[in-house]
Amino acid sequence: MKTRSKRYNALVASAEKAGGLKTPKDVPAAVALVKSMAKAKFTESIDLAVCLNLDTKKADQQFRGSFSLPNGTGRSVRVIAFVDDSDKITTALAAGAVKAGGEDLVKEVEAGFMDFDVAISTPKMMRHVGKLGKVLGPRGLMPSPKSGTVADDIAGAVKEFKGGKIEFRSDAAGNVHVRVGTAQFDEPKLVENISAFLTYVADSRPSTVKGAFIKGVTLASTMGPGVRVAFVEKKEA
Repeated sequence: MKTRSKRYNALVASAEKAGGLKTPKDVPAAVALVKSMAKAKFTESIDLAVCLNLDTKKADQQFRGSFSLPNGTGRSVRVIAFVDDSDKITTALAAGAVKAGGEDLVKEVEAGFMDFDVAISTPKMMRHVGKLGKVLGPRGLMPSPKSGTVADDIAGAVKEFKGGKIEFRSDAAGNVHVRVGTAQFDEPKLVENISAFLTYVADSRPSTVKGAFIKGVTLASTMGPGVRVAFVEKKEA
């Protein structure tokens, strides 16, 4: 069993005095508690973990997509763009991409270039980008129409992801992990981001899922313990 630091244990003790970690709290209360425990010397990120009622072995219950957080993530996002003509290279760079190119950029990534957080591609370029599946797939960076990273409007896609659009994908256990801000965010902004994302997830439940879709929600800062979040789904009509 992993030994926790004195600092971590002290945070848990203080949280127990504030009502405990295991008792689910509404979003504003959870945000306030998590922010109060984010005491590291660096700016901690605030991350949301959502446990979903999914059978990930079924093709129709693979849950992934993208969502624009109302207040962004507080992170500087490095975007590259695979495009099919020189005009789109200029457009992508003007929109904020750190690199843009065609087959030359594909070869650069094949050779080891990985200094980016999001990769976007035009549909025409996917026949070339497809060969990067073994490189980008395990890192969750492979462009996909479902995640909004395959688009004709390259400039629009670059701006969206630099402005706070996030990609999400359930893991083998049906969990989705996303960054929803930093400890420097005002509480109302974090509350708005979290509430908007949870509502979007609930509204995007696969039609084959029976019963409650969201099984549990946990909020935590980079170095802090997780706080359970109460979220009630709307009942199906």
